[in-house]
Amino acid sequence: MAEQDSLKIKHSQDEGNLFHRIFINPWLYRIVRIALSAVFLYGGVIKLFAPKAFAATISTYNIVPEMLLPVVAVGLPLIETIAGLALLFDLAWGLHIITGLMAMFVFVLGYGIFTDLNVDCGCFGAEELDKQAGLRAAFYRDLILIGFIVPYLYAHRWFRKKSGQGE
Repeated sequence: MAEQDSLKIKHSQDEGNLFHRIFINPWLYRIVRIALSAVFLYGGVIKLFAPKAFAATISTYNIVPEMLLPVVAVGLPLIETIAGLALLFDLAWGLHIITGLMAMFVFVLGYGIFTDLNVDCGCFGAEELDKQAGLRAAFYRDLILIGFIVPYLYAHRWFRKKSGQGE
């Protein structure tokens, strides 16, 4: 009985914790989720409208075989768009796909920086950034997204589930 009372006290103290309140704030969660969703929707749709330009950007990285370029140039933006829509509607699998995409983007951008490629990022269509400096900016932007924003979304979902508010 004493253990249950101490757990109740600890739980009520956690709810008063500013950090905990920020993580469970539904409006902050919605704003962050919708903003990340918008980034992926915009990036995906822009590239879907210019698949040849995106294929040319992808080819400069020399990662995708030439015969698969058209598939990747359409498939990747399509996946980005679908994942962005799923995240917009707060479907867990959308966040999982975006996390995987972000990891892949960080890897590819890091590869481009490491091999000193002088190419466009390709993140939001062709030639939106200034070559190598753009790769670095996109790399750091994606590191922030995958290091802070994505974990926040997962943590909020975890806190919400833990507190019994469901998915």
